[in-house]
Amino acid sequence: MKTIWDASVKEELINRVEKLSPESQAQWGKMDSAQMLWHCKYPLDVAIKNENKGNGKFFMKLFKKSLYSDKPFKQGLPTAKFLVATESKNFSDEKQQLIEKISQAHELKSRSSWNPHPFFGKFSHDQWGQLEYKHLDHHLKQFGV
Repeated sequence: MKTIWDASVKEELINRVEKLSPESQAQWGKMDSAQMLWHCKYPLDVAIKNENKGNGKFFMKLFKKSLYSDKPFKQGLPTAKFLVATESKNFSDEKQQLIEKISQAHELKSRSSWNPHPFFGKFSHDQWGQLEYKHLDHHLKQFGV
């Protein structure tokens, strides 16, 4: 499975983000491209900040293995309400911020200590890298890049 820890994968993700435009159309879901970019920043922030805010909720642990497996996420999976963009976002700002967060997350490739994910609990270093890649890949595919 690909991981954001790999420099070539980081570059692949950034190149795919660069291909997006405000006119890029979603193949599923309700977000526009700027809202998707905004949405994708939160999971990267969870890794970057490494805050200790919980051990995961039991029902979320049932889905945990699917987060870092090779099997793609299903289209139209439910999203936590606070991660659903309900207002317009500035595409250029969101794009630049997401690219910066991808680079910041990649720099965590040497981090040795990880706090639990606030929703899913403990992940290994490798699982964190795979999760970050998989979420970004899912949404970039949503917009055809």
